[in-house]
Amino acid sequence: MNRFRQWMLVVFASGALAGLVLFAVQHFTVIPLIETAETYEAAAEHSGMSHEAEGWQPANGWERTSFTALTTVLTSMGFAAILFGSLALTGTRVNARRGALWGLAAFACFNLAPALGLPPQPPGTAVAGLYERQVWWAGTAVATAAGLYLLAGRGRTWLVRLGGLICLSLPHLVGAPAASGQSAVPAQLVHRFAMASLATNALFWLMLGTAGGFLFQRSTAHSAE
Repeated sequence: MNRFRQWMLVVFASGALAGLVLFAVQHFTVIPLIETAETYEAAAEHSGMSHEAEGWQPANGWERTSFTALTTVLTSMGFAAILFGSLALTGTRVNARRGALWGLAAFACFNLAPALGLPPQPPGTAVAGLYERQVWWAGTAVATAAGLYLLAGRGRTWLVRLGGLICLSLPHLVGAPAASGQSAVPAQLVHRFAMASLATNALFWLMLGTAGGFLFQRSTAHSAE
């Protein structure tokens, strides 16, 4: 039970810290690009290019900022639970270095590999159906995780490593769902948004893994005294 509480402390503390840092960085890098894209989207809707119905949205200003910060932190804690839950199952020693490596692997699974087929896109761009995108994203994340596991483990045979390469390649051989509709956002803005999103998420996963590994190592050393 003490071990479980130790892991939960790591999940909540590292998730909250990394989530707040991610929100702060994106507030000055990604969110301004989203706001710019929304002006193009609004202009397209006014001219009849877009026919999507919008649901409830928080008002601009403090309300939107607060909701964004809250959802970012909660999502970060969820990812922290996945990351350190998986790391705990391996039974290996946890420290900041190992946490950082696992964080980078998680970035490859959840962000980098899916972005090869479905790059992050701001509002107002042409996209495929939501269900198709979700299925392909989830399949890519799982296949990438399986591929990295088969490739990175020690003592793997060439046949197992070949299976890892197949897992990494399979989602991209199948192909991401094709976008439909017309984009109202300039291609340069879409490219900047994708690069900024990937860079901030790489920072997030690196910080999450490093902070969580460090906190677990310190709590373990403290409990052993």
